[in-house]
Amino acid sequence: MEPIVFPSGVYELNPQPNINFQLNRMVMWDGGDINDVKKVAEKITDNVSWKREILRLAEQAENEGRIKEAIVYYRMSEFFMYDGDPDKIKYYRKAVDMFYSFYASYFDSGLVERHQIPFEDANIPVMVTKAQTEHKSSILLHGGNDSYYEELFFAMLYFAQQGYDVYLFEGPGQGGMLREQHKCFDYRWENPVKAVLDYFQLSDVTIIGASLGGMLAPRAAAFDKRIRRVVGWSIFPNYLEISLGFLPKFLRKMVRLMLALHLRTIINGIVRKRMRQDQTVHWGLSHGIHAYGVSDPYEALKTMDRFQVLDIGHLLEQDILVLGARQDHFIDWKLYPMELDCFHNARSLTFRLLTNEQSAGNHCNMGNTKLVLDIMSDWIAQVSL
Repeated sequence: MEPIVFPSGVYELNPQPNINFQLNRMVMWDGGDINDVKKVAEKITDNVSWKREILRLAEQAENEGRIKEAIVYYRMSEFFMYDGDPDKIKYYRKAVDMFYSFYASYFDSGLVERHQIPFEDANIPVMVTKAQTEHKSSILLHGGNDSYYEELFFAMLYFAQQGYDVYLFEGPGQGGMLREQHKCFDYRWENPVKAVLDYFQLSDVTIIGASLGGMLAPRAAAFDKRIRRVVGWSIFPNYLEISLGFLPKFLRKMVRLMLALHLRTIINGIVRKRMRQDQTVHWGLSHGIHAYGVSDPYEALKTMDRFQVLDIGHLLEQDILVLGARQDHFIDWKLYPMELDCFHNARSLTFRLLTNEQSAGNHCNMGNTKLVLDIMSDWIAQVSL
C-alpha cells in the first residue's frame, strides 16, 4: 500500500461559515479538487444553490472520467438536501456505488474487509484493515452527527500504516444506517459499540469518535472497559448546550427552563423563527428531527440533551485525549473546561487545542488531517507504554 497523503490548508471560499466549512471538507477530507470547488464557491448562497452547483460539479467530473472527484461531489450534493427530497437518497446511493467500484482493489485484494453485524433490527456496517507495520494495538473509529464512514476511509488506512488494526463503522443515525436502514440515533452508543467488540472479540482497544463522536466515544467507554483509551475528536460536553449556542445566553437559560416545564408550543415558536432566519440552524434542526426520529424542534432539543458526557464522565477510568479547534464554527472552544472537569476519574487526561496557524483550527481540525492523526497515533503509543 502506498503512503497516504492528505492535503493541507484552509481556504476562504464562501462568506457563510458552514458553507465554507463544507466546501473545505470536500477538498480536505473527501478528495475533491480545489480548482473545481473554487469555480462554484461564490455561486452558492443557500441550500438550493448548493445542490445545483455541487451536482453540476459531479456531473462534469463524471463525464470527464474523473470518478474520484465525482464520488465526492455526488455525496456532498445531498448534504444540504432536506430529508424527504427524493434526490437525497438517489445521490447518496450513486456516490456509495461509485465509491466501492472505484476503490474495488482495496477490497478485492483483502486489504480491507467489509462486515455486516446484526444489531437490533438492522446491521452495523464495518470496514476492517490490519496493521501494515509491526502491530501496536486496535482502533475503533467512527464519525458523528452527519458522518458516513467512507469519509474516514483514508484515515483508517493511515492508522494501519502506523501499526494499528482498525475497525471503522457506522452506527445508528449515520450514513447508510440512517438513509438505507432508517435506524435513528440513540445516545446509548455503548450498545452498537458492544456489538462490534463482541463480534470481533476485541479488548484493549482505543475508540476514536469525530465531531458528535467526541461525545459518543466517551459515552461508550464509560460502560465498556474493554475500551482502554478514548479520543474525543472535538469538544462535545452536551449537545443541547452546543445547539443553543446560536441564542444569546439569557435565551439559552430560558429555553432550558421551558424544556424543564415542557412548554412545547413556545419552544417550537422560538426555534422555528430562528430557523427561518438562519440556514445553518434550519438545516441542523431539520436534520436532527429526522436523524433522531422525533416530530418537532421541542423533541429534537429534548433528545439532544441526552447526548452528553456530563452525567457519565465520572465513570471513565481510561486514558482520555480531547482534541479541540480554536476557530470551530460549530462548537465554542471555551466549553472545554465543562468537559474536562467531568473526567475526574480518568487514568490520564490530555487536551490539545489546535489553531488556524496549524491549518487545524476548523471543526475536527479540518485542514491538517495528517497532523491530527499523528497526534492521536503518538498519544496512543505513549499511554500504552
